Amino acid sequence: MHIVLTGGGSAGHVTPNLALLPYFREAGAEVSYIGSRDGIERNIIGEAGLPYYGVSAGKLRRYFSLKNLSDPFRILSGYAQAKKVLRRLKPDVLFSKGGYVSVPVVFAAHSLHIPVVIHESDYTPGLANKLCLPKAEKICFSFEAAAAGIPAEKAVVTGAPVRASLLSGSRAAGLSALGFSGNKKVLLVMGGSLGAQSVNEALDAIFPWLTERYDVCHIRGKGKLNPALEGNPAYRQFEYVSDGLAHLFAAADLMVSRAGSNAIFELLALHLPSLLIPLPLEASRGDQILNARYFEKMGFADVLMQNDITPVSLEQALSALEEHAPAMRKAMAESPLSNGAEAVARVVLSVAEKRHA
Repeated sequence: MHIVLTGGGSAGHVTPNLALLPYFREAGAEVSYIGSRDGIERNIIGEAGLPYYGVSAGKLRRYFSLKNLSDPFRILSGYAQAKKVLRRLKPDVLFSKGGYVSVPVVFAAHSLHIPVVIHESDYTPGLANKLCLPKAEKICFSFEAAAAGIPAEKAVVTGAPVRASLLSGSRAAGLSALGFSGNKKVLLVMGGSLGAQSVNEALDAIFPWLTERYDVCHIRGKGKLNPALEGNPAYRQFEYVSDGLAHLFAAADLMVSRAGSNAIFELLALHLPSLLIPLPLEASRGDQILNARYFEKMGFADVLMQNDITPVSLEQALSALEEHAPAMRKAMAESPLSNGAEAVARVVLSVAEKRHA
């Protein structure tokens, strides 16, 4: 049995694929990856040891750019290249996590009658997945509401795949790495893979209050460290953390995060109470706001809109998070969507086995 994975453009379109690998390997499946020639997925997948095939890819933009004139030709070229790779690999199924590179690969698989399974993370589908949904045999959704209007025989509500390694951290190892005693609550702050400068600045503005109340681990993003905050024993800052991230999650009692779908489903799997600060409408298509409001409605998180942040509102929101944390942990522990990796893998394997038989 051979499974081909695709997806790229951001780490969020790649890392969930890695959460599925243990299930595919346990089933004895061969796994390969088709991504863009120079995208972030090449390095991530290379570290996972999968055969990697790069194809041309063009971005799908909702705004004017001169590249909108040339990128359709890159997509067509990527389609032809993906078709050639898929003919050679003869997979039993293609699994797509979305992102612009997935479009030519999904269309190529469909043209070769290779069944396609797609996972949509967000409350509303991104443009790439919108184009690809009609080509899919099965569509896995993180949010039940996102499946509305999709034929029942195609839609499966699974939650989002979360890497098992992220759930196996040690609190003691995390506290040791940070140099914290564990006597105060640990607040972990992450603004996504690139950081979130507005969130960083908001927290910097209440730094004395923050570090008096919490031990703070702040992952600020590349080039966003603040040297003026060094030296406080209650504060550790990093540009980015890869190795040891699971231990930092295990050490954390509370979280401040953006509301990207992969990030918040990781928090759900970790049962980590969170204050979500979604990207505002002027910087996104609004998906993070919908994600955050859904998690708030389910009792998994509190929400503070970026445009509503002041030093007073942020202090009040963090105090409220402490108060709500026990109820949040209970709600997350009882949720059937707390880790969708096994559910998604089961869908992919069932389609592959049907083709392979």
